[in-house]
Amino acid sequence: MLSVLIAEDDFRVANIHEQFLKKVRGTKLVGKTSNCKETLAAVKKYKPDLIILDNYMPDGLGIDLIEEIREINNPTDVILVSAANEKEYIETAIRKGVKGIIIKPASLERFIFTIQKYIDDKISLERKDKVEQSFLDDLFGVKIAEESTTAVKGIDPLTLEKVISILKQNKTGITAEKTGEKMGASRTTARRYLEYLVSIDECYAELVYGIVGRPERNYYLK
Repeated sequence: MLSVLIAEDDFRVANIHEQFLKKVRGTKLVGKTSNCKETLAAVKKYKPDLIILDNYMPDGLGIDLIEEIREINNPTDVILVSAANEKEYIETAIRKGVKGIIIKPASLERFIFTIQKYIDDKISLERKDKVEQSFLDDLFGVKIAEESTTAVKGIDPLTLEKVISILKQNKTGITAEKTGEKMGASRTTARRYLEYLVSIDECYAELVYGIVGRPERNYYLK
């Protein structure tokens, strides 16, 4: 269970964020604070995993609290929720290692998406002893179009994304024939993309034996 502290000087906004947080599974609210002093005291007391931190507090700026928060409890992460949207503010927040920035007023969808992405990334990283470049690319939202690979192997990036999407939707496995039907292409084309994903270790194949006929290769996304 992820422990969360809400630091917000407007009690009405704090209550809204509390209601939003209830819709994010796997989270537990440990407290709400309305100024910098209360926030630091709550960090000492609860040692939360995450702080949803407003920037403009009566006794200071939330962004200036981040170093002090880390000194008290280094593993605590911060997501900023603020009306501040100046470039300098955003750059400073990123340099200080915030895990997300939500510009007020925060919609329910944006709030849930940001918190859930933080949770998913945290869980994924905790499960790994070592990380691959592809994992880091996903973590930081990096997408690289490898032109040389496309030219040599005849792999179109957009079609490849479609095949990956089909694999994600069929977690119990799918054949090249079924993949071709879903992507509107031939079985041969589908198999070329699937085998390419196998070659770069993004998916794997297993032989499935039916009641009659030859065994088929079922493909699964890793």
